Amino acid sequence: MNHVKLLDCTLRDGAYLVDKKFGNTTIRGIINGLVKAKINYIEIGFLQDEGFEEGKTVFKNSVDARKFVPKEKGESEFAVLADYSRYSVSNLDTRREDSFDAVRECFFKDERLEALQACRIIKEKGYKLFVQPVDILGYSDMELLEFINLVNEVEPYCLSIVDTFGSMYQEDLHRVFELIHHNLSPQCKIGFHSHNNMQLSNALSQEFIRMTVGKREIVVDGTISGMGRGAGNTPTELVAQYMVSQLGYNYEIDEILDIIDGYMDNIRSRCHWGYTTPYFVAGCYSAHVNNIAYLSQKNSIHYKDIRYILNKIGAVARKRYDYELLEQTYMNYLESDIDDSEAMEQLKKELKEKAVLVLAPGASSTEQTEKILTYIKEARPIIISINFIHPQISSDYLYISNVKRYNYWENDTAFSRQKKIITSNIRSAAQEKSEIVVSFTKLVKCGWEHMDNSALMLLRLLDCLDVKEIAIAGLDGYETFSRSNYASSDLELSNVRENSMELNNEIMGMLSDYMTARKHNIPIRFVTASRFEIVINKCS
Repeated sequence: MNHVKLLDCTLRDGAYLVDKKFGNTTIRGIINGLVKAKINYIEIGFLQDEGFEEGKTVFKNSVDARKFVPKEKGESEFAVLADYSRYSVSNLDTRREDSFDAVRECFFKDERLEALQACRIIKEKGYKLFVQPVDILGYSDMELLEFINLVNEVEPYCLSIVDTFGSMYQEDLHRVFELIHHNLSPQCKIGFHSHNNMQLSNALSQEFIRMTVGKREIVVDGTISGMGRGAGNTPTELVAQYMVSQLGYNYEIDEILDIIDGYMDNIRSRCHWGYTTPYFVAGCYSAHVNNIAYLSQKNSIHYKDIRYILNKIGAVARKRYDYELLEQTYMNYLESDIDDSEAMEQLKKELKEKAVLVLAPGASSTEQTEKILTYIKEARPIIISINFIHPQISSDYLYISNVKRYNYWENDTAFSRQKKIITSNIRSAAQEKSEIVVSFTKLVKCGWEHMDNSALMLLRLLDCLDVKEIAIAGLDGYETFSRSNYASSDLELSNVRENSMELNNEIMGMLSDYMTARKHNIPIRFVTASRFEIVINKCS
Protein backbone atom coordinates (compact mmCIF):
# COMPACT_ATOMS: atom_id res chain seq x y z
CA MET A 1 0.00 0.00 0.00
CA ASN A 2 1.35 3.44 -0.93
CA HIS A 3 2.08 5.41 2.23
CA VAL A 4 2.69 8.82 0.57
CA LYS A 5 0.24 11.37 -0.75
CA LEU A 6 1.47 14.40 -2.70
CA LEU A 7 -0.11 17.82 -2.12
CA ASP A 8 0.49 20.67 -4.56
CA CYS A 9 0.11 24.17 -3.10
CA THR A 10 1.21 26.29 -6.08
CA LEU A 11 -2.03 28.30 -6.11
CA ARG A 12 -1.65 29.06 -2.43
CA ASP A 13 2.04 29.30 -1.50
CA GLY A 14 2.99 30.59 -4.94
CA ALA A 15 0.20 33.15 -4.74
CA TYR A 16 2.24 35.48 -2.52
CA LEU A 17 4.37 36.38 -5.54
CA VAL A 18 1.47 37.57 -7.69
CA ASP A 19 -0.65 39.23 -5.01
CA LYS A 20 -2.75 36.03 -5.13
CA LYS A 21 -4.01 37.07 -8.55
CA PHE A 22 -3.10 34.37 -11.06
CA GLY A 23 -6.15 35.08 -13.24
CA ASN A 24 -9.06 32.69 -13.78
CA THR A 25 -7.63 31.10 -16.91
CA THR A 26 -4.31 30.28 -15.27
CA ILE A 27 -5.99 29.02 -12.09
CA ARG A 28 -8.23 26.64 -14.00
CA GLY A 29 -5.39 25.55 -16.28
CA ILE A 30 -3.11 24.66 -13.38
CA ILE A 31 -5.91 22.84 -11.55
CA ASN A 32 -6.91 20.81 -14.60
CA GLY A 33 -3.28 19.91 -15.24
CA LEU A 34 -2.80 18.74 -11.65
CA VAL A 35 -5.94 16.62 -11.84
CA LYS A 36 -4.63 15.00 -15.03
CA ALA A 37 -1.30 14.45 -13.28
CA LYS A 38 -3.18 12.53 -10.54
CA ILE A 39 -1.86 14.71 -7.72
CA ASN A 40 -3.56 13.54 -4.52
CA TYR A 41 -4.33 16.96 -3.02
CA ILE A 42 -4.60 20.27 -4.83
CA GLU A 43 -4.58 23.35 -2.61
CA ILE A 44 -6.44 26.00 -4.57
CA GLY A 45 -5.95 29.04 -2.35
CA PHE A 46 -6.78 30.83 0.88
CA LEU A 47 -9.80 31.19 3.10
CA GLN A 48 -9.87 34.83 4.23
CA ASP A 49 -12.37 37.24 5.74
CA GLU A 50 -11.61 39.82 3.05
CA GLY A 51 -9.47 40.46 -0.02
CA PHE A 52 -11.76 38.79 -2.55
CA GLU A 53 -11.28 39.77 -6.17
CA GLU A 54 -11.88 38.20 -9.55
CA GLY A 55 -8.91 36.08 -10.58
CA LYS A 56 -7.57 35.71 -7.05
CA THR A 57 -7.15 32.45 -5.15
CA VAL A 58 -8.92 33.90 -2.10
CA PHE A 59 -12.28 32.60 -0.89
CA LYS A 60 -14.72 33.19 1.93
CA ASN A 61 -16.25 29.71 1.97
CA SER A 62 -16.88 26.60 -0.11
CA VAL A 63 -19.55 28.26 -2.24
CA ASP A 64 -17.06 30.95 -3.22
CA ALA A 65 -14.37 28.37 -4.09
CA ARG A 66 -16.40 25.85 -6.04
CA LYS A 67 -16.05 27.82 -9.30
CA PHE A 68 -12.49 26.46 -9.52
CA VAL A 69 -13.26 22.86 -8.57
CA PRO A 70 -13.90 20.75 -11.69
CA LYS A 71 -16.94 18.48 -11.82
CA GLU A 72 -14.64 15.55 -12.50
CA LYS A 73 -12.09 15.50 -9.68
CA GLY A 74 -10.40 12.33 -10.90
CA GLU A 75 -8.12 10.92 -8.21
CA SER A 76 -7.60 14.33 -6.64
CA GLU A 77 -9.04 16.00 -3.57
CA PHE A 78 -9.08 19.74 -3.02
CA ALA A 79 -7.83 21.82 -0.11
CA VAL A 80 -7.63 25.44 1.04
CA LEU A 81 -5.51 27.10 3.72
CA ALA A 82 -6.99 29.17 6.55
CA ASP A 83 -4.60 31.45 8.42
CA TYR A 84 -5.96 31.69 11.96
CA SER A 85 -5.26 35.45 12.18
CA ARG A 86 -6.96 36.20 8.85
CA TYR A 87 -9.97 33.90 8.82
CA SER A 88 -12.87 33.35 11.17
CA VAL A 89 -14.28 29.83 10.91
CA SER A 90 -17.73 31.33 11.51
CA ASN A 91 -17.60 32.17 7.78
CA LEU A 92 -17.02 28.53 6.86
CA ASP A 93 -20.06 26.60 5.67
CA THR A 94 -20.69 22.87 5.86
CA ARG A 95 -18.69 20.79 3.40
CA ARG A 96 -20.29 20.22 0.00
CA GLU A 97 -19.31 17.62 -2.57
CA ASP A 98 -18.81 20.13 -5.39
CA SER A 99 -16.20 22.21 -3.55
CA PHE A 100 -13.02 21.63 -1.52
CA ASP A 101 -12.58 18.60 0.70
CA ALA A 102 -9.98 19.71 3.24
CA VAL A 103 -9.00 22.79 5.23
CA ARG A 104 -5.45 23.40 6.41
CA GLU A 105 -5.38 25.61 9.51
CA CYS A 106 -2.08 27.46 10.02
CA PHE A 107 -1.11 29.52 13.04
CA PHE A 108 1.84 30.88 15.01
CA LYS A 109 2.95 29.23 18.23
CA ASP A 110 1.36 31.88 20.45
CA GLU A 111 -1.98 31.28 18.69
CA ARG A 112 -2.00 27.51 19.05
CA LEU A 113 -4.56 27.11 21.82
CA GLU A 114 -7.16 29.34 20.17
CA ALA A 115 -6.38 27.89 16.73
CA LEU A 116 -7.09 24.36 17.90
CA GLN A 117 -10.58 25.47 18.86
CA ALA A 118 -11.03 26.64 15.26
CA CYS A 119 -9.74 23.25 14.14
CA ARG A 120 -12.54 21.51 16.04
CA ILE A 121 -15.12 23.60 14.20
CA ILE A 122 -13.55 22.80 10.82
CA LYS A 123 -13.88 19.09 11.58
CA GLU A 124 -17.46 19.51 12.78
CA LYS A 125 -18.34 21.09 9.43
CA GLY A 126 -17.25 17.94 7.63
CA TYR A 127 -13.79 18.78 6.28
CA LYS A 128 -10.58 16.82 6.48
CA LEU A 129 -8.49 18.82 8.90
CA PHE A 130 -4.79 19.52 8.37
CA VAL A 131 -3.07 21.14 11.36
CA GLN A 132 -0.24 23.39 10.11
CA PRO A 133 1.80 24.92 12.99
CA VAL A 134 4.06 27.64 11.64
CA ASP A 135 7.80 27.18 12.30
CA ILE A 136 7.96 23.74 13.91
CA LEU A 137 11.62 24.36 14.86
CA GLY A 138 10.42 27.24 17.02
CA TYR A 139 8.89 24.73 19.46
CA SER A 140 11.01 23.26 22.23
CA ASP A 141 10.71 19.49 22.68
CA MET A 142 8.52 20.02 25.74
CA GLU A 143 6.29 22.51 23.94
CA LEU A 144 5.95 20.14 21.01
CA LEU A 145 4.98 17.21 23.26
CA GLU A 146 2.37 19.32 25.01
CA PHE A 147 1.06 20.49 21.63
CA ILE A 148 0.84 16.93 20.27
CA ASN A 149 -1.30 15.92 23.26
CA LEU A 150 -3.71 18.73 22.43
CA VAL A 151 -3.74 17.75 18.75
CA ASN A 152 -4.58 14.16 19.66
CA GLU A 153 -7.74 15.42 21.37
CA VAL A 154 -8.83 17.10 18.11
CA GLU A 155 -8.05 14.01 15.98
CA PRO A 156 -7.09 15.74 12.71
CA TYR A 157 -6.51 14.02 9.39
CA CYS A 158 -2.92 15.28 9.27
CA LEU A 159 -0.39 17.18 11.40
CA SER A 160 2.32 18.82 9.32
CA ILE A 161 5.98 19.49 9.97
CA VAL A 162 6.26 23.03 8.59
CA ASP A 163 9.80 24.27 7.95
CA THR A 164 8.63 27.86 7.58
CA PHE A 165 12.05 29.46 7.32
CA GLY A 166 13.85 26.74 5.37
CA SER A 167 16.15 26.11 8.33
CA MET A 168 16.02 22.33 8.58
CA TYR A 169 18.82 19.88 8.14
CA GLN A 170 18.32 16.13 7.84
CA GLU A 171 19.09 15.69 11.54
CA ASP A 172 16.34 18.18 12.46
CA LEU A 173 13.82 16.37 10.30
CA HIS A 174 14.61 13.00 11.89
CA ARG A 175 14.43 14.42 15.41
CA VAL A 176 11.12 16.23 14.90
CA PHE A 177 9.51 13.36 13.02
CA GLU A 178 10.43 10.76 15.63
CA LEU A 179 9.17 12.99 18.43
CA ILE A 180 5.85 13.48 16.66
CA HIS A 181 5.55 9.90 15.39
CA HIS A 182 5.99 8.31 18.82
CA ASN A 183 3.42 10.57 20.48
CA LEU A 184 0.83 11.34 17.78
CA SER A 185 -2.29 9.23 17.36
CA PRO A 186 -1.41 6.45 14.84
CA GLN A 187 -4.44 7.26 12.68
CA CYS A 188 -3.15 10.79 11.97
CA LYS A 189 -0.96 11.37 8.94
CA ILE A 190 2.18 13.48 9.21
CA GLY A 191 2.84 16.09 6.55
CA PHE A 192 6.00 17.89 5.48
CA HIS A 193 6.13 21.42 4.06
CA SER A 194 9.61 22.67 3.23
CA HIS A 195 11.24 25.86 1.92
CA ASN A 196 14.41 25.90 -0.12
CA ASN A 197 16.61 28.42 1.69
CA MET A 198 19.37 25.85 2.20
CA GLN A 199 18.97 24.14 -1.19
CA LEU A 200 17.75 21.08 0.74
CA SER A 201 14.02 21.15 0.12
CA ASN A 202 13.86 18.37 -2.46
CA ALA A 203 16.44 16.24 -0.65
CA LEU A 204 14.60 16.56 2.66
CA SER A 205 11.28 15.67 1.04
CA GLN A 206 12.78 12.53 -0.45
CA GLU A 207 14.39 11.66 2.88
CA PHE A 208 11.03 12.16 4.59
CA ILE A 209 9.49 9.63 2.23
CA ARG A 210 12.27 7.07 2.80
CA MET A 211 12.42 7.41 6.57
CA THR A 212 8.67 6.94 7.07
CA VAL A 213 8.26 3.67 5.15
CA GLY A 214 6.50 1.16 7.37
CA LYS A 215 6.00 3.77 10.11
CA ARG A 216 3.37 6.31 9.14
CA GLU A 217 1.21 7.50 6.26
CA ILE A 218 2.46 10.91 5.15
CA VAL A 219 1.64 13.92 2.98
CA VAL A 220 4.42 15.79 1.15
CA ASP A 221 3.88 19.38 -0.05
CA GLY A 222 5.29 20.81 -3.26
CA THR A 223 4.74 23.58 -5.78
CA ILE A 224 5.19 23.56 -9.53
CA SER A 225 8.74 24.72 -10.37
CA GLY A 226 9.20 25.28 -6.63
CA MET A 227 7.18 28.52 -6.87
CA GLY A 228 7.01 30.33 -3.55
CA ARG A 229 8.02 33.45 -1.70
CA GLY A 230 11.77 33.93 -1.32
CA ALA A 231 13.75 30.77 -1.94
CA GLY A 232 10.62 28.86 -2.93
CA ASN A 233 9.44 25.36 -2.08
CA THR A 234 10.00 21.73 -2.90
CA PRO A 235 9.30 21.38 -6.65
CA THR A 236 6.28 19.14 -7.18
CA GLU A 237 7.74 17.71 -10.36
CA LEU A 238 10.95 16.58 -8.63
CA VAL A 239 9.17 14.75 -5.82
CA ALA A 240 6.64 13.26 -8.22
CA GLN A 241 9.42 12.01 -10.52
CA TYR A 242 11.23 10.44 -7.55
CA MET A 243 8.03 8.69 -6.45
CA VAL A 244 7.33 7.44 -9.98
CA SER A 245 10.84 6.23 -10.82
CA GLN A 246 11.88 4.86 -7.45
CA LEU A 247 8.64 3.87 -5.74
CA GLY A 248 6.27 2.99 -8.57
CA TYR A 249 3.65 5.71 -8.10
CA ASN A 250 1.47 6.61 -11.09
CA TYR A 251 1.75 10.42 -11.33
CA GLU A 252 1.71 11.73 -14.91
CA ILE A 253 4.95 13.73 -15.19
CA ASP A 254 4.18 14.92 -18.73
CA GLU A 255 1.05 16.66 -17.43
CA ILE A 256 3.13 18.54 -14.87
CA LEU A 257 5.60 19.54 -17.58
CA ASP A 258 2.69 20.85 -19.64
CA ILE A 259 1.73 23.10 -16.70
CA ILE A 260 5.28 24.45 -16.60
CA ASP A 261 5.27 25.08 -20.36
CA GLY A 262 1.81 26.61 -20.39
CA TYR A 263 1.88 28.75 -17.27
CA MET A 264 5.01 28.78 -15.12
CA ASP A 265 7.40 30.23 -17.69
CA ASN A 266 5.03 33.17 -18.12
CA ILE A 267 4.68 33.63 -14.37
CA ARG A 268 8.48 33.65 -14.01
CA SER A 269 8.62 36.60 -16.39
CA ARG A 270 6.63 38.61 -13.84
CA CYS A 271 8.19 37.56 -10.55
CA HIS A 272 11.21 35.80 -9.13
CA TRP A 273 11.82 33.01 -6.65
CA GLY A 274 14.60 30.53 -5.91
CA TYR A 275 17.75 30.05 -3.90
CA THR A 276 19.96 33.09 -3.33
CA THR A 277 22.61 33.91 -0.78
CA PRO A 278 20.32 36.32 1.15
CA TYR A 279 17.69 33.59 1.49
CA PHE A 280 20.40 31.23 2.70
CA VAL A 281 21.13 33.77 5.43
CA ALA A 282 17.40 33.85 6.24
CA GLY A 283 17.47 30.07 6.60
CA CYS A 284 20.49 30.22 8.91
CA TYR A 285 18.62 32.44 11.32
CA SER A 286 15.04 31.21 10.79
CA ALA A 287 14.18 34.71 9.61
CA HIS A 288 11.21 35.94 7.61
CA VAL A 289 12.23 36.59 4.02
CA ASN A 290 10.84 40.14 4.13
CA ASN A 291 13.65 41.04 6.54
CA ILE A 292 16.18 39.84 3.99
CA ALA A 293 14.51 41.61 1.07
CA TYR A 294 14.50 44.88 3.02
CA LEU A 295 18.12 44.73 4.15
CA SER A 296 19.39 43.53 0.77
CA GLN A 297 18.34 46.84 -0.79
CA LYS A 298 20.94 48.70 1.26
CA ASN A 299 24.04 49.62 -0.71
CA SER A 300 26.25 49.72 2.35
CA ILE A 301 25.73 46.17 3.52
CA HIS A 302 27.47 42.81 3.23
CA TYR A 303 25.82 39.45 3.67
CA LYS A 304 27.76 39.07 6.92
CA ASP A 305 26.25 42.40 8.02
CA ILE A 306 22.78 40.98 7.41
CA ARG A 307 23.72 38.02 9.60
CA TYR A 308 24.81 40.43 12.33
CA ILE A 309 21.59 42.47 12.17
CA LEU A 310 19.35 39.39 12.20
CA ASN A 311 21.25 38.07 15.20
CA LYS A 312 21.01 41.46 16.90
CA ILE A 313 17.23 41.83 16.64
CA GLY A 314 16.69 38.41 18.21
CA ALA A 315 14.92 35.15 17.44
CA VAL A 316 11.37 36.39 18.01
CA ALA A 317 11.60 39.64 16.02
CA ARG A 318 13.28 38.12 12.99
CA LYS A 319 10.46 35.59 12.49
CA ARG A 320 8.13 38.48 11.70
CA TYR A 321 9.19 41.73 10.06
CA ASP A 322 9.40 45.14 11.68
CA TYR A 323 10.93 47.59 9.20
CA GLU A 324 11.38 50.33 11.81
CA LEU A 325 13.33 47.94 14.02
CA LEU A 326 15.46 46.83 11.07
CA GLU A 327 16.11 50.44 10.07
CA GLN A 328 17.16 51.43 13.57
CA THR A 329 19.36 48.36 14.02
CA TYR A 330 20.93 48.99 10.62
CA MET A 331 21.66 52.60 11.50
CA ASN A 332 23.08 51.61 14.87
CA TYR A 333 25.30 49.10 13.11
CA LEU A 334 26.54 51.80 10.79
CA GLU A 335 26.94 54.20 13.69
CA SER A 336 30.51 54.86 12.85
CA ASP A 337 29.87 58.57 13.17
CA ILE A 338 33.19 60.30 13.20
CA ASP A 339 34.48 63.75 13.74
CA ASP A 340 34.95 64.68 10.09
CA SER A 341 35.55 68.39 10.71
CA GLU A 342 39.11 68.27 9.34
CA ALA A 343 37.96 66.37 6.25
CA MET A 344 35.13 68.84 5.66
CA GLU A 345 37.47 71.81 6.02
CA GLN A 346 39.85 70.24 3.51
CA LEU A 347 37.03 69.68 1.02
CA LYS A 348 35.66 73.20 1.51
CA LYS A 349 39.08 74.63 0.81
CA GLU A 350 39.44 72.60 -2.39
CA LEU A 351 35.85 72.94 -3.70
CA LYS A 352 34.58 76.31 -2.48
CA GLU A 353 33.28 78.51 -5.32
CA LYS A 354 34.23 75.81 -7.84
CA ALA A 355 32.06 74.21 -10.47
CA VAL A 356 31.65 70.51 -9.75
CA LEU A 357 30.84 67.76 -12.25
CA VAL A 358 29.12 64.80 -10.62
CA LEU A 359 29.91 61.82 -12.83
CA ALA A 360 27.45 59.01 -12.08
CA PRO A 361 27.92 55.48 -13.48
CA GLY A 362 24.88 55.43 -15.78
CA ALA A 363 25.25 54.23 -19.36
CA SER A 364 25.27 57.77 -20.77
CA SER A 365 28.55 58.51 -18.97
CA THR A 366 30.35 56.28 -21.50
CA GLU A 367 27.92 56.55 -24.41
CA GLN A 368 28.23 60.36 -24.40
CA THR A 369 31.86 60.73 -23.37
CA GLU A 370 32.58 63.37 -26.03
CA LYS A 371 29.71 65.55 -24.82
CA ILE A 372 30.99 65.33 -21.26
CA LEU A 373 34.57 66.11 -22.34
CA THR A 374 33.31 69.20 -24.20
CA TYR A 375 31.61 70.43 -21.03
CA ILE A 376 34.80 69.76 -19.03
CA LYS A 377 36.89 71.74 -21.51
CA GLU A 378 34.52 74.71 -21.29
CA ALA A 379 33.73 74.76 -17.56
CA ARG A 380 36.94 73.28 -16.09
CA PRO A 381 35.06 71.74 -13.14
CA ILE A 382 36.24 69.64 -10.25
CA ILE A 383 35.24 66.12 -11.35
CA ILE A 384 33.83 63.72 -8.78
CA SER A 385 32.90 60.27 -10.04
CA ILE A 386 30.42 58.17 -8.05
CA ASN A 387 31.35 54.58 -7.26
CA PHE A 388 33.22 53.98 -10.53
CA ILE A 389 36.39 54.76 -12.45
CA HIS A 390 35.63 56.12 -15.92
CA PRO A 391 37.78 54.53 -18.64
CA GLN A 392 38.36 57.84 -20.48
CA ILE A 393 37.68 60.67 -18.04
CA SER A 394 40.09 61.32 -15.19
CA SER A 395 38.39 62.37 -11.97
CA ASP A 396 39.72 64.66 -9.30
CA TYR A 397 37.95 62.54 -6.71
CA LEU A 398 36.39 59.10 -6.60
CA TYR A 399 33.41 59.27 -4.24
CA ILE A 400 32.35 55.93 -2.72
CA SER A 401 29.65 55.28 -0.13
CA ASN A 402 28.71 51.82 -1.39
CA VAL A 403 30.66 49.02 0.32
CA LYS A 404 30.23 46.59 -2.57
CA ARG A 405 31.53 49.13 -5.09
CA TYR A 406 34.54 49.86 -2.88
CA ASN A 407 35.37 46.16 -2.70
CA TYR A 408 35.06 45.87 -6.47
CA TRP A 409 37.21 48.86 -7.43
CA GLU A 410 40.00 48.33 -4.90
CA ASN A 411 41.19 45.50 -7.16
CA ASP A 412 41.57 47.90 -10.10
CA THR A 413 45.11 49.14 -10.73
CA ALA A 414 43.88 52.75 -11.04
CA PHE A 415 42.22 52.68 -7.63
CA SER A 416 45.33 53.28 -5.52
CA ARG A 417 46.33 56.31 -7.64
CA GLN A 418 42.89 57.90 -7.32
CA LYS A 419 42.17 60.53 -4.69
CA LYS A 420 39.05 59.37 -2.85
CA ILE A 421 36.18 60.66 -0.73
CA ILE A 422 34.66 57.77 1.20
CA THR A 423 31.93 57.62 3.81
CA SER A 424 32.63 56.28 7.28
CA ASN A 425 30.53 53.13 6.83
CA ILE A 426 33.28 51.73 4.60
CA ARG A 427 35.80 49.87 6.66
CA SER A 428 38.85 49.49 4.45
CA ALA A 429 41.58 47.17 5.66
CA ALA A 430 44.14 49.95 5.80
CA GLN A 431 43.06 53.58 5.56
CA GLU A 432 44.91 55.18 2.67
CA LYS A 433 46.33 58.67 2.77
CA SER A 434 44.43 59.34 -0.44
CA GLU A 435 41.10 58.77 1.33
CA ILE A 436 39.14 61.67 2.77
CA VAL A 437 36.62 60.16 5.18
CA VAL A 438 33.29 61.91 5.82
CA SER A 439 30.47 60.93 8.14
CA PHE A 440 27.95 58.48 6.67
CA THR A 441 25.25 59.29 9.21
CA LYS A 442 25.33 63.01 8.41
CA LEU A 443 24.67 62.36 4.73
CA VAL A 444 22.10 59.58 4.88
CA LYS A 445 18.43 60.43 5.37
CA CYS A 446 16.09 57.86 6.87
CA GLY A 447 12.60 57.15 5.64
CA TRP A 448 13.52 55.82 2.21
CA GLU A 449 13.98 52.18 1.29
CA HIS A 450 17.19 53.05 -0.59
CA MET A 451 18.13 55.78 1.82
CA ASP A 452 21.86 55.31 1.17
CA ASN A 453 21.65 56.17 -2.52
CA SER A 454 25.16 57.37 -3.37
CA ALA A 455 24.18 60.20 -5.72
CA LEU A 456 21.83 61.75 -3.17
CA MET A 457 24.42 61.45 -0.44
CA LEU A 458 27.01 63.20 -2.59
CA LEU A 459 24.57 66.00 -3.41
CA ARG A 460 23.96 66.50 0.31
CA LEU A 461 27.73 66.62 0.86
CA LEU A 462 28.20 69.25 -1.86
CA ASP A 463 25.45 71.32 -0.25
CA CYS A 464 27.77 71.68 2.77
CA LEU A 465 30.83 72.71 0.75
CA ASP A 466 29.80 76.06 -0.77
CA VAL A 467 30.40 74.96 -4.36
CA LYS A 468 29.59 77.37 -7.18
CA GLU A 469 27.47 75.07 -9.36
CA ILE A 470 26.78 71.39 -9.94
CA ALA A 471 26.68 69.65 -13.30
CA ILE A 472 25.50 66.04 -13.49
CA ALA A 473 26.32 63.39 -16.06
CA GLY A 474 25.43 59.69 -16.09
CA LEU A 475 22.48 59.93 -13.68
CA ASP A 476 20.16 58.28 -16.17
CA GLY A 477 17.66 56.28 -14.15
CA TYR A 478 16.93 52.62 -14.69
CA GLU A 479 15.45 50.56 -17.50
CA THR A 480 14.02 47.05 -17.35
CA PHE A 481 14.76 46.19 -20.95
CA SER A 482 16.58 47.32 -24.08
CA ARG A 483 19.69 49.03 -22.73
CA SER A 484 22.48 48.80 -20.20
CA ASN A 485 21.86 50.62 -16.95
CA TYR A 486 25.53 51.21 -16.22
CA ALA A 487 28.71 52.47 -17.81
CA SER A 488 30.07 48.94 -17.69
CA SER A 489 28.30 45.58 -17.79
CA ASP A 490 30.41 44.58 -14.78
CA LEU A 491 28.36 47.00 -12.68
CA GLU A 492 24.93 45.60 -13.62
CA LEU A 493 22.70 44.33 -10.79
CA SER A 494 19.74 42.00 -11.29
CA ASN A 495 17.58 43.65 -8.64
CA VAL A 496 17.89 46.98 -10.48
CA ARG A 497 16.21 45.61 -13.60
CA GLU A 498 13.56 43.81 -11.56
CA ASN A 499 12.68 46.95 -9.60
CA SER A 500 13.51 49.71 -12.08
CA MET A 501 10.21 51.58 -11.82
CA GLU A 502 10.22 51.56 -8.02
CA LEU A 503 13.85 52.73 -7.95
CA ASN A 504 13.19 55.57 -10.37
CA ASN A 505 10.15 56.75 -8.42
CA GLU A 506 12.00 56.69 -5.13
CA ILE A 507 14.99 58.61 -6.52
CA MET A 508 12.59 61.24 -7.87
CA GLY A 509 11.10 61.52 -4.40
CA MET A 510 14.50 61.80 -2.77
CA LEU A 511 15.64 64.43 -5.29
CA SER A 512 12.51 66.46 -4.67
CA ASP A 513 13.14 66.24 -0.93
CA TYR A 514 16.78 67.24 -1.42
CA MET A 515 15.84 70.30 -3.48
CA THR A 516 13.39 71.42 -0.80
CA ALA A 517 15.66 70.75 2.19
CA ARG A 518 19.05 71.95 0.86
CA LYS A 519 20.76 74.83 2.62
CA HIS A 520 22.16 76.60 -0.45
CA ASN A 521 20.45 77.36 -3.73
CA ILE A 522 23.28 75.93 -5.85
CA PRO A 523 22.53 75.93 -9.61
CA ILE A 524 22.22 72.39 -10.99
CA ARG A 525 22.34 71.36 -14.64
CA PHE A 526 22.44 68.05 -16.52
CA VAL A 527 25.17 67.43 -19.08
CA THR A 528 23.60 64.16 -20.26
CA ALA A 529 19.88 63.47 -20.54
CA SER A 530 18.22 62.15 -17.40
CA ARG A 531 14.71 61.13 -16.42
CA PHE A 532 15.33 63.05 -13.18
CA GLU A 533 15.98 66.41 -14.86
CA ILE A 534 12.28 67.29 -14.61
CA VAL A 535 12.45 67.11 -10.81
CA ILE A 536 15.46 69.45 -10.60
CA ASN A 537 13.92 71.95 -13.04
CA LYS A 538 10.59 71.91 -11.24
CA CYS A 539 12.15 72.60 -7.86
CA SER A 540 14.77 75.13 -8.98
